[in-house]
Amino acid sequence: MRQPKQLLSTTGRYGLFVREIEGLLAEARRRAARSINAVLTATYWEIGRRIVEFEQAGEKRAHYGEAVIRKLSEDLTCRLGRGFSPDNLELMRRFYLVWPPETLKNRKSETPSRKLALVDLARALPLSWSHYARLLKIQNQQAITFYEIETLRGGWSVRQLDRQIESQFYERTMLSRNKAAMLVKGGHPQPQDAVLPEEEIKDPYVLEFLGLKDEYSESGLEDGLIRHLETFLLELGTDFAFVARQKRLRIGHEWYRVDLVFYHRRLRCLILIDLKIGRFTHADAGQMHLYLNYAREHWRHPDENPPVGLILCAQKDAAVARYALEGLSNKILAAEYRTTLPDERKLEDEVRRTQITLSARRAVGRLGKKKEEV
Repeated sequence: MRQPKQLLSTTGRYGLFVREIEGLLAEARRRAARSINAVLTATYWEIGRRIVEFEQAGEKRAHYGEAVIRKLSEDLTCRLGRGFSPDNLELMRRFYLVWPPETLKNRKSETPSRKLALVDLARALPLSWSHYARLLKIQNQQAITFYEIETLRGGWSVRQLDRQIESQFYERTMLSRNKAAMLVKGGHPQPQDAVLPEEEIKDPYVLEFLGLKDEYSESGLEDGLIRHLETFLLELGTDFAFVARQKRLRIGHEWYRVDLVFYHRRLRCLILIDLKIGRFTHADAGQMHLYLNYAREHWRHPDENPPVGLILCAQKDAAVARYALEGLSNKILAAEYRTTLPDERKLEDEVRRTQITLSARRAVGRLGKKKEEV
């Protein structure tokens, strides 16, 4: 008689059963994310409308509109929390101006009314807010219309839209003698364009709109390294205080995440740690400096020292640790940081040991899984 584990093999009828449920849940998550995004997009358009109408009812001077945006940002942030920076509110304002009511009413079959309800807006603005935020970076109105139409026609993800804009797909299509062939060829998605259901749910705009925390657990080697590093630093003594994991920040309209943020009590500064799976590059250093400039302006308290960055690159069978100290005000402070913080070589050794341990565990886990399926 066959054992239950053999009957419930992932390669037979039970395997098909599991995959069907997996597909059902994946589609449900996509639908949930799209429903939230539809409400989000319609709400931000409506906020943009009210900002424009409030401005038009006041003084018709540029500085008046800027003052309104700044004041509104302060008040909404105080009352509601994140998501209402001046840049974000200006984006909503421009959203309304680029897609005015008359444009949206033309998309509806119903008799146009003076105002559009949220449900009507959701139908007239079918893309996600992430799509529209990317489109609003474009200054050319014809290009915006082109990319919006092609995104709807081809079902482009935000990544595919971003890739097409970066590759100047609109300009190349306009210059092409055979535009139809160009559209067919250029519309094909690439593997890197795919967005998983959990990524749609964890879209930073969605989490921000719902007022949810934006810290999540990744899987695999990278998550294991981050968690071990967090424990390792906390065990070094009482100087390190944990602040956040996967802390999100936005620079312009781009989203970034810092893997770990600590506060060092003796140095009285934030420590930003970024882990890379692969070799160290100059781009890694540039990105860390971007993080440090942001943290210096937005996260540092007046009585604290400038933040310091730590880049950890976990290469195969090797590791590299680099402190970013260039933003410090003087050499004395930089020297104090270097003598107080853990030695780079010590960190490299710890990352290397952790890599070996985690890789061994994964290998054992895969071996055990194969034995169960036999």
